[in-house]
Amino acid sequence: MGRDPLIGLVGKPSSGKSTMLNSLTDATAKTGAFPFTTIDPNKATGYLQIDCACARFEKTDLCRPNYGSCKNGKRFVPVMLLDVAGLVPGAHEGRGLGNKFLDDLRHADALIHVVDVSGSTDAEGKATSGYDALQDVEWLRGEIMRWIEGNLKEKWASIKRRHASTKSTPVDTLQNQFSGYGSTAAVVQRCLDRIKLTEPLEQWSDATIELVVSTFVDEKFPTILALNKIDHPDADRCIYRITKMYPDMDKIVLTSAISEVFIRKLVKQGYAYYEGGEFITKSEDPEDRFHLKEIIDERLQIRIDALRDMLFYRWGCTGVIQALQAAARQLRLIPVFSVRNIHTFANSSTDDAVFKDCTLVKRGTQVGTVVRRIMGDVPIAFVEGIGGVRVAKTDTVDSGKNDILCFKIGH
Repeated sequence: MGRDPLIGLVGKPSSGKSTMLNSLTDATAKTGAFPFTTIDPNKATGYLQIDCACARFEKTDLCRPNYGSCKNGKRFVPVMLLDVAGLVPGAHEGRGLGNKFLDDLRHADALIHVVDVSGSTDAEGKATSGYDALQDVEWLRGEIMRWIEGNLKEKWASIKRRHASTKSTPVDTLQNQFSGYGSTAAVVQRCLDRIKLTEPLEQWSDATIELVVSTFVDEKFPTILALNKIDHPDADRCIYRITKMYPDMDKIVLTSAISEVFIRKLVKQGYAYYEGGEFITKSEDPEDRFHLKEIIDERLQIRIDALRDMLFYRWGCTGVIQALQAAARQLRLIPVFSVRNIHTFANSSTDDAVFKDCTLVKRGTQVGTVVRRIMGDVPIAFVEGIGGVRVAKTDTVDSGKNDILCFKIGH
């Protein structure tokens, strides 16, 4: 990935998508590290929680990131989020904000589909009861499929003629068509490798084209299902149906975005401590470790008790941070820490702060690619890893392997 990863949030109106976006962009508000950041009307900076290298080397007290924050080895790294608006059935035909929805969608590297599992809103986000949220999961993918498939089939005759006249490979021909969706030749190649087609492109049937598009959608738009509003009394039925139909739990996260926002408000007001999924109020802190205010509002206490019963006792957490982590896993993202001194991990002889810079890259990326990503056109004589050992630019990065690097400038 030659640029910062972009994760799109999609969901019908009233699904909780905007609440989820706000909670992801405010992931470290409890530390007061930095505010919500909006780049333009539909982009924002979110914060992905990762394990920081400072814990590995017992330097948590010296870790002061240039961007984001780090506490006790848990680091929040900035990641770009895209609010994809206009999701309604028929978007591929231009319904709602269909054209804008699909145009925004093509820029995303992965999607978090926020699904309202309360059953209290219909396909267009209008109030109802007993709605089957499984329909929302299926028609999002269907909208993307029909959009790409329709564009491809509309030009298929001319595509075949050009393919034959230029003697192009199927990868080149398809990449010419899919580049507008943010694809790369590598993505197209993985699609064709997965389905193992043997027939020439000129002989592809409609069924084959549909199979190619379906595989492309899976490769280009890996999607996490954020089953939202899990603390609603009627959520269990929808959760059961969706997880039965989509059993890959690596792609499903149970969430309550509104609970995450509520808890953070309590933290800002001094009523609660919230760290690493641990939620504590004054009554659970008899030794006054966190110096919390006593809750005297009876209605507020009732809401907190309900939050414990319906969310923490049943599910353990709000799932908001976990949704972004799941999307990062789908993209195979790992943190790489660039330092100026490979022995102290500092960036300056006058500043003892360590691991100030962190970049997210795909697992398996070559070191040379990481160098260009971070340093641009600056000439690099060689690269050092842990212990001052030189690392070849053809080596690859992984968690715990070549993920702490020092770039020595020169020819």
